Order: sequence, then structure tokens, then C-alpha cells
Amino acid sequence: MAEEGIKVIAQNKKARHDYFIEETYEAGIVLVGTEVKSIRLGKVNIRDSYASIKDGEVYLYNMHISPYEKGNIFNRDPLRTRKLLLNRREINKLTGYVQQRGYTLVPTKVYLKRGLVKIELAVARGKKIYDKRESIARRDAERAMERAFRERQRI
Repeated sequence: MAEEGIKVIAQNKKARHDYFIEETYEAGIVLVGTEVKSIRLGKVNIRDSYASIKDGEVYLYNMHISPYEKGNIFNRDPLRTRKLLLNRREINKLTGYVQQRGYTLVPTKVYLKRGLVKIELAVARGKKIYDKRESIARRDAERAMERAFRERQRI
């Protein structure tokens, strides 16, 4: 994502390791002022977070936003449930995915786009252990090929 006006705040690298990413969606998020200030400072963790659909709305669970230092009484619970903002069509599509066996909604990235906090939400299918081993072996093979190619370029 090399568009102007986008600043990546946090990424969930573990999600790409643990899941096959099928499709991604951009979603807004309902926040209070001190949470936005903490996110701008980079004090957000989405490693263990997930999203689910409840009563036709999409909610994000376990996203940790550290309390803003100067927020005093306006700070909220760091792990509170937050509502995601998506179009009805997108929510219906996500509902169809989630009802299928093995699919889940995982946030992969938190970023600022034109001053607004956005979340990249991925429709993901869990990897088995042998899939993870295969991914690691493929990555190691690519590194070895790159290393060999660089060695040949030096000669």
C-alpha cells in the first residue's frame, strides 16, 4: 500500500503466519479521542485480536490500545470491544464467509488514512502445522536462491 496519506501504525505479522489470507477489507473503527491520540503515538497491539459479527454488526475484540498518558478520566478500558464500520454489502459478504467452516476475521493492519484510523480486516482460514512448515521451507529456499544469485553477481 504505497498510497500517499497512509501511515501504517501496527501490523499483525503473526496472522500471515497462522492463516491463509483469502480477502481483505478496509474498515473504519469507532474510537474515543484519547484512543485516537494513543494510536497516533503507536501504542496499539493487534496481535491477539479478532473480529466477529453480532446482530448484523462487526465488532473487534482484544485490540489493546494503551491509555493516553495525559487522558486522565477520559481514558477507557484498553481491551474494550470496538465496533467496526463497514457497508451493509460488505457485512453480508463477511457473514457468508464466517458461516463457512474454518473462516475467521483477523485484523492485519492498523493505519492512518487522511487523518482517520482504519483497520485492514482479513478473511482468513487457519493453517495446519504442516502448512506452516511448508511456508517456512519455501521462504528458506527463496532466501538461499537470492543468496546464490547475489554471489554470482559479485563474480
